Amino acid sequence: MHNFSNNVSGIIDDLELSKPYDKSILKYRFLDEISYYETKRNETRKYYNAFRFIVTTGSILLPAILSMGQMDPAKLPKNFDMVSYWSAWSISLLVTASNGFLQLFSLDKNYFSYSMVVEQLKTEGWQFFGLSGKYEEYESHEEAYKTFSKAVESIKRKQIDQEFSNGKSDNKKKKFNFQGEMKKFSEDQNTNLKLSGNIQGNIPEIQQMVTSKIKDKVQSEIQENIQATISETSKPVDETSKPVDETTDNK
Repeated sequence: MHNFSNNVSGIIDDLELSKPYDKSILKYRFLDEISYYETKRNETRKYYNAFRFIVTTGSILLPAILSMGQMDPAKLPKNFDMVSYWSAWSISLLVTASNGFLQLFSLDKNYFSYSMVVEQLKTEGWQFFGLSGKYEEYESHEEAYKTFSKAVESIKRKQIDQEFSNGKSDNKKKKFNFQGEMKKFSEDQNTNLKLSGNIQGNIPEIQQMVTSKIKDKVQSEIQENIQATISETSKPVDETSKPVDETTDNK
């Protein structure tokens, strides 16, 4: 057993619970879950660190080997081109394979997920044992026992959903809420009716505004026409009237 389980096992034995099998449930459900996820976390961490080491090291060595091949062949060792070629090929293959295994088995996501679950369970346990955090309102462990058991199962259920749905448990399609959609539709209809009522109540005002604008425009056009007429009548007499004046003088 792990150190955490050994330390907490004695604390569970000292808890004051009315039913004797409640302590057994805490040991065989709560402590076993922590031990189980700690084991999976440690195993995943080994493969995760190994593959990440290969990817990081290969990404550093590959450009260095390729850049050395650009040097003067006379200054390079014998058969260096063949050595550099197969070295670059092997390193690129290892890097690609390691990165593929990381993505295929989701080692990075699983490692972070297992670590988060272990820490969440431990935090929940310490809050329950000390009656702190969300258990501050409870006066005894007997009262907080059901809430604690529910919290542990909730953490376990979320982990299973995330693990078997490849981390996409939050992107599930939501169920169609018929009552909620009907309520939203009725609210939209009421809003539209209120808007239409406000528009109808303001129709007289709108008509008055339009009428006043039309009147102003008509008056401005009339004034422009009058001014144009006055300007035309005020022009001097054309030269075409001169022959008429001369005839009158001769008579």
